[in-house]
Amino acid sequence: MTLNPSSDEPALVSMKSVVAMTSLSRTMINRYRVDGKFPAAVPLGDRRVAFVRNEINDWIAARIAARAANDNVKMREVA
Repeated sequence: MTLNPSSDEPALVSMKSVVAMTSLSRTMINRYRVDGKFPAAVPLGDRRVAFVRNEINDWIAARIAARAANDNVKMREVA
């Protein structure tokens, strides 16, 4: 049995890990979730949630791509 799942395998990460991965506060993550701007949580119990790691990584990649696209537009406007 391996304890290192490949990145293709579904894995859940805690809110604490998501805070570290995104540099967002718990409050901001919850606001984004309510607004539909962040991946949905997976309920684990009465007061515990987790997130699908690949969905968080995809959200981060989308933020980076949006920044790059925005930077390209700004550079064209300056030129």
